[in-house]
Amino acid sequence: MIEPTLNIAREKMKKALDVTRTDLTSIRSGRATPALVENIVIMAYGGTQRLRVQEMATITTMDSKTLVISPYDISTIGEIEKGILAGNSGLTPVVDREIIRITIPMLSEERRLEYIKLAKAKLEGGKVMVRQIRAESMKELKKLLSEDEQKHGERLVQELTDEMVAEIDTMGTRKEAELLQV
Repeated sequence: MIEPTLNIAREKMKKALDVTRTDLTSIRSGRATPALVENIVIMAYGGTQRLRVQEMATITTMDSKTLVISPYDISTIGEIEKGILAGNSGLTPVVDREIIRITIPMLSEERRLEYIKLAKAKLEGGKVMVRQIRAESMKELKKLLSEDEQKHGERLVQELTDEMVAEIDTMGTRKEAELLQV
């Protein structure tokens, strides 16, 4: 009875880790990466689209400071430019015939510290998700198991929680080092 509950908790916690990892990639580090623009909303084709490789354009990095966006449909290049400008990302697109170039500016020390605070908030959000899953799993174990089995199950769930929180801490350490790198 412990194993199914533990497996469900593990899967949910892995999803929480994935959400946290995705949140962290959206924080600018001064390096060009497609994740900086992938979720920008573009008004095109009578609706909204996300600027993703699968949907609207190829997004590549020329070097560590330059993103290149090649729209699949050249007629959407103006809408993509407007979407990037409206996205409050701090990025300035430059249309060059059939592509859009974005040069990633250097981050100031103050901006780096702001991004570190933002990263820590996102990391704490990930930890909260993991702890909520732990609480749900503990409730489930209380319903299903005798007191002795329950203690064993709770210990296993706590070990899993500690492992996932440590993974989130590792992600945070890496992101902070990336943000502090000039």
